Amino acid sequence: MTKFLNYQQSGSGKDIILIHGLFGRLENLGMVAKVLAENYRVTSVDVRNHGDSFHDSVMDYPTMAQDIADVMQHLAINNAVVLGHSMGGKIAMELALTQPELVEKLIVADIAPVEYPPHHNQIIAGLKSLDFSIITKRKEADEKLSEYVDNTGVRQFLLRNLSNNNGQLAFVCNIENIANNYPNIMKTYQGKNSYQGPTLFIKGENSDYILPAHRNEILRLFPQSRARIIQGAGHWLHAEKTSAFNRSVESFLTS
Repeated sequence: MTKFLNYQQSGSGKDIILIHGLFGRLENLGMVAKVLAENYRVTSVDVRNHGDSFHDSVMDYPTMAQDIADVMQHLAINNAVVLGHSMGGKIAMELALTQPELVEKLIVADIAPVEYPPHHNQIIAGLKSLDFSIITKRKEADEKLSEYVDNTGVRQFLLRNLSNNNGQLAFVCNIENIANNYPNIMKTYQGKNSYQGPTLFIKGENSDYILPAHRNEILRLFPQSRARIIQGAGHWLHAEKTSAFNRSVESFLTS
């Protein structure tokens, strides 16, 4: 029996699917969904091992792309605009490259189709260190996490995953499954296809996730792609510069 990702829908019209990044949840793209829902039917998903979706020991891009395809089939969505941020962008690219008939247009936020060196090891170690038999307050979790992650904004983002059930804190992401699959998450598309549909890469000016060195690979896999740079934004460009990000998306959708 197929397990379906947790999702939320809003709005009506042509379909857009939103996919969050690593350690995220569907609410992370809420300000994008809210604006898009004025003109489109928006389906926001929690990726496996994240948010309110199921936990599973398998977590690679072919599998996660199939999760999106399964949700689309479940909701009778024949094809859609697919927008993904960071890891979600890699899932969106995988879907477009392997099942292009499902993807009308592709929007990739601040990630390239390349393999990245591991750079979340401290975060994973910090999250694994949270012992909720001892930690009973959000502030205590933040203090413990600060031993591993000194950036306050990153800690706040991570601690959005805390749930509180009658005073018992827990972390909704399955850290063990994410940690075990972390090498897969750093990888990229392994096949030889290219996606011929309209594609937009949106880069944060201050982020180093998309670099000039990635240009040839982007154009090889996505020959109909164009790029936009959001000035003054880093990797969380949709949260830092929401209006500029939404304008870039809307311009691409109506072009």
